[in-house]
Amino acid sequence: MSKPKGFEKPSGVRDYLPHAVTKLRRIEREVLACMDRWGYRQIMTPTMEYYDTVGVASSTSDQKLFKLLNKHGTTMVLRSDLTAPIARVMSSLLKDEPLPVRLSYHANVFRAIEEEAGREAEFFQTGVELVGDDTPEADAEVIALAIESLKAAGVEKFKIAMGHMGFLNGLLQEVLPERTEDQESLKQDLLNRDYVGYRNTIAGLNLTEEQQNRLEEVLKLRGGREVAGQALDISSNELARASIEHLCRVWEVLEAYDAAKHVLFDLTMLGDFSYYTGMTFEGYAAELGSPVASGGRYDKLLQQFGRAIPATGFALKTTRILDGVQGEEITEELPVLIRYTAAYRKAGLAKASELRAEGHTVITSLIPDTDGTNAQDKEEAAVSGSMLHRGYQDIITFQ
Repeated sequence: MSKPKGFEKPSGVRDYLPHAVTKLRRIEREVLACMDRWGYRQIMTPTMEYYDTVGVASSTSDQKLFKLLNKHGTTMVLRSDLTAPIARVMSSLLKDEPLPVRLSYHANVFRAIEEEAGREAEFFQTGVELVGDDTPEADAEVIALAIESLKAAGVEKFKIAMGHMGFLNGLLQEVLPERTEDQESLKQDLLNRDYVGYRNTIAGLNLTEEQQNRLEEVLKLRGGREVAGQALDISSNELARASIEHLCRVWEVLEAYDAAKHVLFDLTMLGDFSYYTGMTFEGYAAELGSPVASGGRYDKLLQQFGRAIPATGFALKTTRILDGVQGEEITEELPVLIRYTAAYRKAGLAKASELRAEGHTVITSLIPDTDGTNAQDKEEAAVSGSMLHRGYQDIITFQ
């Protein structure tokens, strides 16, 4: 491999120029403020964690983890999400905190990707975890907060698709008992949104017509509140029915939030991570075909850190919102330019301090001696002259 040029950077990472940083920080600020109003306190965890703890618990496949060795030869990872690190903290530093605990975060995460996929290896997430509450109220709360957070991020048109891991698991156990590999193949097709592949997999399983019909009916279980009734019609499995009943109770709470108008049932949906155990959801913006938010219930994750308590949460895909959602136009206040000669330097800088204390952005510039003949004087004069062509709210001169 040839040596990279000085201006090159690794594949999958990016530079954020000032206009992008302004938008990113606005999203971060507004969303975290929204979460704060709902009682979620911000937490920060290390960028680097132990592979044997957070790395394994993250449910990110090994080939997608960035691994490195510390000086003792211990395998470390760059965090691939925030849920597993927060589970670690909840089982240690916050083990005595009264439940439920509400935490929020904004951070960069890292996942190794295929270069040709055009996806990023480092990106930002903003999210929450609600730990210690296994009720439909808690699931509804995180969905309602996700809706408010998307609005705060400037996403104006979106829909939330809500499903449940238990429904598909129960239905597949009922229709394909003891056929674990076949169940996993069908779930993988649904996870990949490969509905043609799902039908082809069904066709190759040597099933009765009744079994095929019930499995294919799953693809129709997307829509409004009526989908819950349709789901109950195709499965008598106890787990499947309990899952639908849970979603119905979540829906009732969302109606009380006046948030159900943003939500659809999608019982074909599976969460991206294997630690999801119950309700899952994804948020889709009108401008994008891929999710801008995702979350769900993960009641068994904290067991891996020695604390068996339920939890639910979500993350906004902040970088995707930054790049793909137009949102509200950001107008930056133009700076004030203060120019001064050497003789009036003190007065010019004092005025700059005064305006900055009032909240204004101020740029200062020395007016060079126009009688100067050396190269440095000429260069300073050129720089000072070019500054006058930039946009300023006001130009104040001391001379």
